[in-house]
Amino acid sequence: MNVLLEWLKVRTRKTGEKRYIIIFRAVLMALLPFFCCFVYCAMRGESIVDVYLPSSEWNDELFYYKQVEGIVKYGYPLGYFGFNESHAIKLSFAAWSPVLVFPWVIWGIVFGWSLLSPVICNIVLLTTAMFLFVCLAKPTWRQSGVLALLFCLYTLFVRYMLSGMPEVICFSMLIVFYALAVNYLDNEKLYKLVLMFLISALLTLMRPYMLLFMLLPIYLSVRSCKAKGIAGSALTVAVTVTGYALIKRYLGAEYFAPLFFTDWITAFFDEGLAAGIHNLFGTLYWMGRGFAADMLQGFRTGLASGAFFGGFTVMLLALAGQSAADWFRIRRNGAQALKKQLIIELHLAFCFTGMLFALLLMYKLTEGSKHLLTFMAVGIFVVALMDTKAYKKAVLIGVVFAYLFSYKASEPYDYQVPFADESVSGQLESWREVFEENIFLVREESPSFDNVIIWLFSDIVEGETVNTRWQLLYALPEGMGISCCTKEYLEESFDSLSSRYIAMPSGGEIDIMCKNSGYTELHRDKDMVVYQRY
Repeated sequence: MNVLLEWLKVRTRKTGEKRYIIIFRAVLMALLPFFCCFVYCAMRGESIVDVYLPSSEWNDELFYYKQVEGIVKYGYPLGYFGFNESHAIKLSFAAWSPVLVFPWVIWGIVFGWSLLSPVICNIVLLTTAMFLFVCLAKPTWRQSGVLALLFCLYTLFVRYMLSGMPEVICFSMLIVFYALAVNYLDNEKLYKLVLMFLISALLTLMRPYMLLFMLLPIYLSVRSCKAKGIAGSALTVAVTVTGYALIKRYLGAEYFAPLFFTDWITAFFDEGLAAGIHNLFGTLYWMGRGFAADMLQGFRTGLASGAFFGGFTVMLLALAGQSAADWFRIRRNGAQALKKQLIIELHLAFCFTGMLFALLLMYKLTEGSKHLLTFMAVGIFVVALMDTKAYKKAVLIGVVFAYLFSYKASEPYDYQVPFADESVSGQLESWREVFEENIFLVREESPSFDNVIIWLFSDIVEGETVNTRWQLLYALPEGMGISCCTKEYLEESFDSLSSRYIAMPSGGEIDIMCKNSGYTELHRDKDMVVYQRY
């Protein structure tokens, strides 16, 4: 806080604005996340406290929530999280880095962990980020207005705040990161660079492509500190990359399929340079065609992944276009005041471009599309700071966002916030009672498969594929591990399974196999049956 007040004094001397005006503007902006969530819920006759994760169709939320619950209760889940009974070498986390949810863990330790905790924590995180952004970057009233408008039109802010997904954690950290960058360019202090390195390192430990953002503090440190900057940057990158590799190696469980495709890299070593180049450009071509086709579908029909591609592309073009325009203005007119703006814009445009190539080369398009949301979220803040006369690029982005994320956003799975449903909550409470009476966690030699329930993803019931009602697994005891398994895996490994419990659709083929094998049936309803194997 003292650092913030010291900075406000400096900014006040430079701009002539009173400190209380800056803080007043920051408070107004900080209210925006809550206001948007409140309005969204009120328009549907609900309130924020009515958000209910077990009503959601996003099954990633179950894993994130139950892992944090286990960490808060015991320090780590007592049972393994994984896929087809995979598990981490150390402890019991799933395929994604546990660093990704560390703010939720802190929140849970301090305030307790409940079904509403990730939602409230998300709102608080984005509120804090908005406040710090205004205090550090100090947008004008007009820029603040542009920022508020784009924030409201990017309705995915609300959707992810009112969810159990950790995207808002990344949004908030990157917003503060760029606020620090703008502040550093106004008043260069070493501690600001250190904070930028720290934030970008944490982001990289969460998701490896976030290493792109570390290029900005690297550039700034080398520019100001020369040899010391190079040495410090190299050490930071080495420690960060090593840390991620160790987390991935020891704390990550194998997913159903590789999380990243690297065949375009291995082709250079396995087939030679020419074949490698051919494979590289061939992959870019075919994946690029898929990207373009999905983007067109997003504009035509509202396809969610295509809408994400469309918003991302428009913002990339706006950043690249403004960067080029500012560069020419500096070259032609010597507009030195634009240099700071150019550094920020050019770096983010480079990050957008790098992420686009990473998406085309290393991810499945539909699944990878969600990773673009963080880039668009922070892009809004940089676009709002652009020093332009008519804000034409901001207007274009706003129109595209309104069209894609409001007018065309009709698919409930992608855009509808889950609210409490009496039938769901009643069924969940019934299962909670069953689990409390029948499941007893083993504390010794944990984590272990004694504390794991297999979640059979889907089964064949009366000739039709039926998904397990996985939302009921929110009722599992704290610390319980969940292993999401395919039907094929269970059929092939039925006699050598390790997990103590199995959950599956009632009346399916695996249900019959469990019954014939003499497993103990703990409970059954119309949607799910749970067996204890031993």
